[in-house]
Amino acid sequence: MKIDTIINQPVIETDRLLLRPIRRSDAGLLGLYGADERVARMTRSIPYPLPPGATEAFITRSLADDRDEDVWIMDGSDNGLAEVLGVIGLERMDRAQSEIGYWVAPAFWKKGLASEAVEAIVAANPLQNKTMFASVFQDNPVSARVLTNTGFEYLGDAEAFSVARGAPVPTWTYLKRY
Repeated sequence: MKIDTIINQPVIETDRLLLRPIRRSDAGLLGLYGADERVARMTRSIPYPLPPGATEAFITRSLADDRDEDVWIMDGSDNGLAEVLGVIGLERMDRAQSEIGYWVAPAFWKKGLASEAVEAIVAANPLQNKTMFASVFQDNPVSARVLTNTGFEYLGDAEAFSVARGAPVPTWTYLKRY
């Protein structure tokens, strides 16, 4: 028998979502959604095609005591939606800063779930940040609107490597001060 410890991370409730820490039982849906090229291509770190064991490795990193990112599952099961709708995370940086990242499964696009999750994380500020950063690929203007509608300010253009695309991709960078 193996028993997992519950990590010290708050649960955040919204009208339709429960933002909760990741669980090993999330592997099936995370693997299904993460293997979708439409999801992987809009992230920096999800490979496409998704190799065997990648989802389990992500979950293990997310549950580690020495992790550098807190990851929440967008869980809609209390409101008649799926148990896993997407993921949102805060990667710790120095000087009370973090970088927010998120994705929503394609079946749940255009329902305002990303906006709801980002608004909740920004309002809760679970890491007590002074500043949050975010970047989105320039071919994903919907994600840029999520950030600007949540009070993030445009900082400038940059680029980030996308594992799924195997290349650097132009980004827009945003900032949220507290």
